[in-house]
Amino acid sequence: MDSEQIEQVRRFNRTVTERVGVLHDRYLGRDRPVGEARLLWEIGERGGAQDVRRLRERLGLDSGYVSRLLRALQADGLVTVEPHPGDRRVRTIRLTGAGRAERAELDARSAELAGSLLAPLNDGQRARLTAAMAEAERLLTAATVTLEVTDPDHPDARHCLRSFFAELQERLDTGFDPARSLLPDAGELRPPRGVFLVARLHGEPVGCAGLKLPSGAPAEVKRMWVAPRARGLGLARRFLSELEARAAHHGHEVLRLDTNKVLTAAIGLYRSHGFEEVPAFNDEPYAHHWFEKRIAAGPSSGPRE
Repeated sequence: MDSEQIEQVRRFNRTVTERVGVLHDRYLGRDRPVGEARLLWEIGERGGAQDVRRLRERLGLDSGYVSRLLRALQADGLVTVEPHPGDRRVRTIRLTGAGRAERAELDARSAELAGSLLAPLNDGQRARLTAAMAEAERLLTAATVTLEVTDPDHPDARHCLRSFFAELQERLDTGFDPARSLLPDAGELRPPRGVFLVARLHGEPVGCAGLKLPSGAPAEVKRMWVAPRARGLGLARRFLSELEARAAHHGHEVLRLDTNKVLTAAIGLYRSHGFEEVPAFNDEPYAHHWFEKRIAAGPSSGPRE
């Protein structure tokens, strides 16, 4: 990342904010700024009542700012905010009839704005612009994903593991029974014996990966999974790089893993990441391929907690 890349991002941001009108207090010609309009759109996107906390996490906004936006929308009669019937500590929000009408108007005006961006261009330019936008959206989404050390018993971790096992059950020729697999217990994926990472996109868990750090033996990647909706963002490769750095930081010189023959995309990823196939090093009944990679051990890999 160099200074020219930074400057290009800044130029892009300035052009977009000016062209789509987010600098104006009356976004899309309505009586509200873009923050209120975007929140209104998000509330109606999934239909029904929305969890305010989840909504805030999805948009990456602090609670004070969201509260101010909600008060403004309530004052205009566009939303209602109520306690969740199952947990009164949780606030839920939904659109009123007036809110649904306002959102529909915003949708129509947003479509008009999009059309005005494309109208001056010829067919070839429109194709190039929309393709570039799709690529920019994909890369910006990838940059939004966070990786966080998470306890294997955390609800988000358990959600990822259940989803992973369900996918294996569907994809493997033999099905998948966790009781038969050499699953690490939770303690093996907690510091100092290991680590478990959960990837989140807009506050929602979209992937996981574990790392065993046994004393006097190679480090081992376990239970790496990416949700279908987050594939294509480079997340699996990012998991591998992060786990490799953590293994090296803890003094390990070899990183290894096993996988099933039907997981061809994963096998290709491991090979492209520098892993080499080796003889079986465990009795995992669902494994057909075993891989190892030599890594440079030492704190120079960067601080890892």
